[in-house]
Amino acid sequence: MREYDFTGVTVAVTGAGHGFGRAIAQSFAALGAQVFACDLSAAELDETADYPGAIHTSAFDLTKPGAAKAWIAEIEARTEGPVGVLVCNAGGVRGQVGRPLEEVSESDWHDIFAINLHAAFALAQAVVPGMKRAGGGRIVTISSGAGLQPSRTGIQAYASAKHGLVGLTRQLGHELGQYGINVNSVAPGFVLSNAATHKQWAAYGPEGQARVLASIALRRLGEPQDIANAVLFLASPMANYVNGQVLSVDGGK
Repeated sequence: MREYDFTGVTVAVTGAGHGFGRAIAQSFAALGAQVFACDLSAAELDETADYPGAIHTSAFDLTKPGAAKAWIAEIEARTEGPVGVLVCNAGGVRGQVGRPLEEVSESDWHDIFAINLHAAFALAQAVVPGMKRAGGGRIVTISSGAGLQPSRTGIQAYASAKHGLVGLTRQLGHELGQYGINVNSVAPGFVLSNAATHKQWAAYGPEGQARVLASIALRRLGEPQDIANAVLFLASPMANYVNGQVLSVDGGK
């Protein structure tokens, strides 16, 4: 079977400074895509871009009003064409930890929704006009196992926002399919991909870690490349008839 080829495709990846986003951006670049990557950290983005292929980076906060629209407009101006693949990967727990419901502030709740759900909506809204003019495109969201069941983090806003992202994915797939725009989601299982997941894993201790591994059919944690591989599939012609779906990449939980 021929390897995936994204030569000439413009790909936008958010949260590309580390973990899933870095693996996704570098994987697309290795397969010929012109990649535009954003994150909060310019230093981390520099590490992502230190890789064969074309990776253009921008450091900014996607939760700021108008930021998503401005970034997509900049990409379209530089490439003189639409974004072909949008990967909405930016998210996370924003440094929060699980707490009883009555201890969660309103601002903490909104902070997690802002990056995990609202940013994905704004990005999709920004790329869709160009995709419609081009006659098609791909949007891939990175949700979570926490979007399909309660979250291991115990963070109410995180589970709720990821459930919302799954709903947005399905709704957009239903709305945009008629324009040749496929919208799907990858729902990772437990992957050591950033400081927060390493901290969470360490907090389980040896017994807790053993229980987590025992709950996974493949008896191992995932790796960022496992998630990137699923994104490549959903963005490729191999997934032309896949739309509005959530692909769990969790080792068989």
